Amino acid sequence: MENLLIIFRSLFKKGRNNLIKILSLGVGLAVGLVLIAKVYFDQSFDNFFPETDQVYQVQMNFKMGDADPSESNHTSGGLAIGFREDILETMSASRFTVLNNGEHFYTTDGEKYRSDIIMADSCWFDIFPRKMLVGNPREVLARPMYVLISDEIAERLGGASVAVGQTIWIDGNKGKNLTIGGVFERLPYNTHLRYDMIISMESISKFMWDGTENWLGNERYTTYVKLRPGTSMERVEEEIDDMKNKRLPMEEIKKVGLELNYLLVPLHDIYSGSKEVKQMSWLLGLLAFALLATAILNYVLIVISSLVSRSKEMAVHKCYGASEPNILKRMLVETCVDLFASLLLAAVLIFVFQGNIKSLLNQEISVLFNAQSLWVLAGVCVVVFLVSGLLPGYLFSRIPVAAAFRNYSENRRFWKLGLLFVEFIAAGFFAVLLLVIVRQYNFMVNDDTGYNADQIAYCELSGVNRELRQKALDEVGRLAEVAEVSSASSLLFYGASGNNIALPDNDTDMFNVADLYFVGNNYFDMMQIPIIEGRLFREHGAANEVMVSRSFANKILAYVDWTDGVIGKEILISEHSEEGGTFTICGVYENIRIGAIGMEDTRPSIMFSATTPANYMQIKFHQLTAESMKAVEDLLVRLLPDKDIQLYSYEAELLNRYSDSKRFRDQVLIGGLITLIICLIGLLGYTSDEMNRRRKETAIRKVNGATIMDILRLFVTDISRIALPALIIGGMGAALVASRWMQQFPQKADVSILTYLCCGVVVFLIILCAVAIKSFKAAVDNPAESVKSE
Repeated sequence: MENLLIIFRSLFKKGRNNLIKILSLGVGLAVGLVLIAKVYFDQSFDNFFPETDQVYQVQMNFKMGDADPSESNHTSGGLAIGFREDILETMSASRFTVLNNGEHFYTTDGEKYRSDIIMADSCWFDIFPRKMLVGNPREVLARPMYVLISDEIAERLGGASVAVGQTIWIDGNKGKNLTIGGVFERLPYNTHLRYDMIISMESISKFMWDGTENWLGNERYTTYVKLRPGTSMERVEEEIDDMKNKRLPMEEIKKVGLELNYLLVPLHDIYSGSKEVKQMSWLLGLLAFALLATAILNYVLIVISSLVSRSKEMAVHKCYGASEPNILKRMLVETCVDLFASLLLAAVLIFVFQGNIKSLLNQEISVLFNAQSLWVLAGVCVVVFLVSGLLPGYLFSRIPVAAAFRNYSENRRFWKLGLLFVEFIAAGFFAVLLLVIVRQYNFMVNDDTGYNADQIAYCELSGVNRELRQKALDEVGRLAEVAEVSSASSLLFYGASGNNIALPDNDTDMFNVADLYFVGNNYFDMMQIPIIEGRLFREHGAANEVMVSRSFANKILAYVDWTDGVIGKEILISEHSEEGGTFTICGVYENIRIGAIGMEDTRPSIMFSATTPANYMQIKFHQLTAESMKAVEDLLVRLLPDKDIQLYSYEAELLNRYSDSKRFRDQVLIGGLITLIICLIGLLGYTSDEMNRRRKETAIRKVNGATIMDILRLFVTDISRIALPALIIGGMGAALVASRWMQQFPQKADVSILTYLCCGVVVFLIILCAVAIKSFKAAVDNPAESVKSE
């Protein structure tokens, strides 16, 4: 207690630099702990479900001809039934699908609510159980036109008891009334599943084609299976092969050149174990370690810098009987007080900047700092305490008693240089890593997509009948703010469904394409997609015409001998040619990017002419502004009062596909700035100590004719010897980490060795400038003042 009182009284004592210690450690802890909490959160996905080690997601693995194999978590509806009936090790199997427009629902009094809606079968809660507040989930999900809602939705409707029995309808499906039959406890945030309303699978025929017992095609379902404890996966794989031979026309599948298999992915691996999340967790963990290490080492550096000034204090304590363990204990208590103050500062910073943290990590602070993660963070704080306290405590406890009676000159300079060396490594690491990330991000957002989304907005119109869609297009096209209007079935940055290509005289599928389905008459002009061969669709559309990409025209020539090109040739397209109808290629357009870099669909693509307006209305404005978008939204709300209307900027949504890279860029930027600031604090403190230690030396040099530049060079050269190798090591480490991060992108920005060198030089110059500015005082001081005590 006495040590504690002494330490509290000395918090603001001159020369201790306690405020700087607490500030640098607090800022480092704030960012480091938030990053660690994010890593823990990402690695805890789905662990709240019981018996998670027995739950698997069924994924399709397929290969068409000589194409690369692909995997998909979308399967046919009958697969869950097959697992329940044919795989003996199965305890239960279930599947769900999403509604094309399942984001809002309406109550009978016309109130609109937002919700994440899925459609699942009656076995869903056998695999993913949740506490039920009202109702039996198996019974409710077995009844047509019944739904389960979360307690969060129920609260908005007046409570669980009031909500049950109410009638609702989904946006775009007015007249298809659903009855609320039960209320379940909401899902926590750390799950790959996103829903707060479940419609019974028995209702599917009211909303779409019923493919719940289908085995080929209509792969819109996500299937899960729960196996018995101790199940042999080799045995399950054998039974899956038997199930395929029993349920699927395997001979016909092989005949068309398709290889089809089913994979079981453990529940933990769906999100936490995925390659992307594991890599990001590793990178964020590395950033957190670098930040915390820099903050801790800077704290230790500041404490060691006070070694000379506090030597008599420690020696006097020893004169009064304090042993080395007593001194160590006192230093640990001092570290504990500093750490507590730093944690308070970190908590304040996290609270104040919680909005920024949410945008950086895409998660609320209250979610990241939960009961489980707090234990992990407490463990990190214990490690920080031990590292920050033991090393200074050991050095202070070794101060001899004689220091009380003579000047103590031991300054632990090599300890300080070693700590600065590590801090410089961290600064160089962050600087180079940030450079690479910025270059790659700028490359992705500025890369040519093959189309121009400038001044274009879109609006989703599923659930609206064709007459109203056409009227909406006509009315919007008349607005003064609008340059032109069209429609499309697909948004290019989202990706595309697939279909197979064959010839009329040969039913063997040649290859798979990205099917963009239907586009309006002026779609190509609006998107500025060049036509390189042939022509556009006829003005009012032709049901038997198709346009193909350049890559399609090139790829099909590997299968057929069309020396005169593809224009006018007839092909079969699965799904579209189910009745045997052929399609004539009328034009070839330049290759366009479908998806985004790192998520790109590289298959050749095709488009059809829309005889009626497609699901997405696309509007090109003379000038895309909030006011012009509001004018279109207001008009559509009047025309379509039963439809939830929301306009989105096409270009903004395209850029949003790179939001993960943008967030990582910002995380490294903030981490780098904080590391550099902490590093400079330590550097300035070290330079100040060196000025005091060498002030008589510098005075004598000046008396002997040394200039100001000679004195500055003395300090700058001293730091350069450790800064240069440290920055090289940090830059090399960053280059290795950056190359690992860049592996997720098939197209990479070019970063030359010269660029790396320039980045290192900039950081090096910042360090030298800081030293020069700090040591300038020593260079201009009157030497007589420094040596008058001699």
